[in-house]
Amino acid sequence: MFTSGALRAALKTSAGVFRDSSALCSALTGRAWTRSSALLAAPRAACVAGSFAVPPPVRHYARAPRRKDKGIVSQLSDLPPTMLKMDYADVPLAQTTDDLVKRLLSLELASHSDKLKLKKEQLIAKVQRDKNDRSSVEVKVAVLTARIRNFQEHLQKHRKDKANKRWMLMAIDRRKKLLKNLRLVNYESFEKLCEQLDITYTFPPEYYRRVTRRWLAKKALCKKVYEAVKKQKAEQRLKMKQRLASQQR
Repeated sequence: MFTSGALRAALKTSAGVFRDSSALCSALTGRAWTRSSALLAAPRAACVAGSFAVPPPVRHYARAPRRKDKGIVSQLSDLPPTMLKMDYADVPLAQTTDDLVKRLLSLELASHSDKLKLKKEQLIAKVQRDKNDRSSVEVKVAVLTARIRNFQEHLQKHRKDKANKRWMLMAIDRRKKLLKNLRLVNYESFEKLCEQLDITYTFPPEYYRRVTRRWLAKKALCKKVYEAVKKQKAEQRLKMKQRLASQQR
């Protein structure tokens, strides 16, 4: 009696496990997996009567890194690496020395400040009036242009650098003032300077202040007052003309 009851209980449990496994196999095989392409490519679970095989784990690989924007082209890219530094360019011994020493004195192993000095000298040589010119408006604009472009390249990589952004805006304002004065004094040299340094001159806005409702109302009131005063003066002139005409008669 005891053996038959135990056998009956074992058969019930095995039948329940078989039903659960068959239902799970049908759900896995019938439903389309849309989580990822890797899961679609994975082998399906082997559904055999009375058994259930767990699918092997899927390995998720990292995504490819995004390509960064190249940004603006550096103004120092046209400097050849074999060119000597500015301090050693006029030394005759540096031209005849060993190749290893030439490489140490060239721009290939130079710092960024040394390359920037050489670029400033190149821009100055384009616009200076004579060889000894160091204080003209054209030379100052050339130095500021090299500095501004250097700040722009730096801010393309480090956009949150507020200090360098402030220095760049100050240099831009200084160059605008110099170009404005040069345009009023000598327009031909102004056009030539903008062409040589590849500068686009933009006119300043009509109003620098922020437009508010109060400012617009005040401006409209000033216009009304001006028109009223103008009309009153015109009436006074007309009366004076009529009075003079009556006196002459």
